[in-house]
Amino acid sequence: MNGAGFNSLSKEIYGSRLRIVTFIILATFATLVLRLWYVQIVNGPAYRVQSENNRIRLNDVPSFRGMMFDRNGELIVDNRPSFDLFVVPEEVHDPEKLSNSFEELIGLAASTVEEKLNEEGRKAPFRPLLVKKNLTREELAIIETNLFNLPGTMIQVKPQRHYIYSEFASHVIGYLGEINENQLNSGEYPDNKPGDLIGKYGVERKWQNDLNGLRGEEQVEVDAVGRRLKVISRKPPASGYNIGLTIDKNLQFVAEEQLKNKKGAIVAVDPGTGEILAMASSPSFDPNMFLQGIDKSQWSNLMSSKDHPLQNRAIAGQYPPGSTFKIVMALAGLEEGVINPNEEIFCNGSFTLGNHTYHCWRKQGHGWVNLHRALVESCDVYFYNVGKRLGVDRIAQYAKMCGLGSGTDFELGFEKDGLIPTSEWKLQRFGVPWQPGETISAAIGQGYILVTPLQMARLISALFNGGYLYQPSVIKWVGKENKKIYRFAPKVLGRLHAKEQNVALIRDALIGVVNEPHGTGSSARLKTFTVAGKTGTAQVVELGREKTMSKEAAGEFGDHAWFLGIAPAENPALAVAILVENGGHGGSAAAPIAKKMFEAYLGKGQQSELLVNREHP
Repeated sequence: MNGAGFNSLSKEIYGSRLRIVTFIILATFATLVLRLWYVQIVNGPAYRVQSENNRIRLNDVPSFRGMMFDRNGELIVDNRPSFDLFVVPEEVHDPEKLSNSFEELIGLAASTVEEKLNEEGRKAPFRPLLVKKNLTREELAIIETNLFNLPGTMIQVKPQRHYIYSEFASHVIGYLGEINENQLNSGEYPDNKPGDLIGKYGVERKWQNDLNGLRGEEQVEVDAVGRRLKVISRKPPASGYNIGLTIDKNLQFVAEEQLKNKKGAIVAVDPGTGEILAMASSPSFDPNMFLQGIDKSQWSNLMSSKDHPLQNRAIAGQYPPGSTFKIVMALAGLEEGVINPNEEIFCNGSFTLGNHTYHCWRKQGHGWVNLHRALVESCDVYFYNVGKRLGVDRIAQYAKMCGLGSGTDFELGFEKDGLIPTSEWKLQRFGVPWQPGETISAAIGQGYILVTPLQMARLISALFNGGYLYQPSVIKWVGKENKKIYRFAPKVLGRLHAKEQNVALIRDALIGVVNEPHGTGSSARLKTFTVAGKTGTAQVVELGREKTMSKEAAGEFGDHAWFLGIAPAENPALAVAILVENGGHGGSAAAPIAKKMFEAYLGKGQQSELLVNREHP
């Protein structure tokens, strides 16, 4: 091959290789351009957000929940700081190491923390994950000291609900619990997020959205290990509205103290407005225990307890009224004309209907008694006769007029209706006719009849306030500073449609119950004010059956003790209904409690203005 041919071949090979190299360079360049386009144009926004998240942390700023005050402006529920431990999962490269560090430093179970990081962290890696609520001061100091070695860890200071007096009025105030998925999806809680605590019961539940307030937001710049450097921007939260209750703190304390180690309920109301001054139910509970969250076993124990501490017995406890029902019987008998107040009926201690004998509580009987004495000394035989003359359906008519057997429209809900039976009701319920003997039992508040303490407090109030059945209220105002979005106004829901002279006869007899020598309610008597009232002893089991029971069982099924009272009788300021479960006789177990309530409230000179001068809606 000559030199010219060799050079030509070399040039051809060189040109071919040059084209290949050029193609590779162009292809590489095109790939780089395409990749840059994809990264910057297509995925640019996502990477920009990720970059910002590595530098800027978005935090919620919780609002302060509204506080609660008693009727006199004394603080009973507020908030206090809670130091909560959070971890940002994205910033934790070794979950096991971090979990072990928490266990060594503050005793948190490593397995629990690691499980949270692995499971919940995947769903929202940049959202701070709550690890522990309400660190102690010692735990807080330890975490702050070791923060540099705990990547992704942060402390947030949040307001935590504080029920100052623990169990105080817990069935009225209520408690908080973590919002669940159904509640989040319901649309009823627009300002709440997962993990928030919301009202589950009582005032906390009823006024949740007003108490809650509006959360704020802040952008915080952090360093590589998540330490807070500076706040870039901040939207402040708006605190919730405060609430003023109608409850009188001192009277509520007295009611709760009187029910200590007992089961029962006390309702105290202003008879001229329907405002609830005290509402106690025992056993009770401490709403503070719900703030840290209670496990399933604790909740199960609360719900299955035979003492039912979460039940508000004042509105949901349904009891036979016993002899307090004789108020209704007297009113019905007078209005229907089946008794004359001067007519005397002989009580020898028993009453016979067919082949069945019904006994009076006083075995030797009361002798000849008229209406006044029958109420004062609570003669059963007298009212057996009244019941026989009236019949169950007329009894039911007047009981319902007095507000029994139906709800009072109590604003916090969870109220039971009780039961006032009729002949039609029994036929529909059991498929058998009403029996005459059942009327005799109903005449002294036994048998199927069931009422709540709140209904009975409203009944005694109506007898002395001109006949008005008010809607009970526990909220006096809602607002903050000088702005009020709600103020209480009395609301009449019904009337006692009865002749004034008949009501006056009953009022006079109820004064005699407490103040006359043989009155059954003498234990409620005061030297300084005139108290009126009615005792009641309600059987839980059939008479005589307790004799066949063990001592423990007989105590559990012992008679309920009732007392309805109001004072001063001439110018009423306070009405009470007291129910002590299995307490025995109303005169000995319930009436002395009423005396304590009247002394505590009236001793401060807190009397309503003369009711006859009030303008009723």
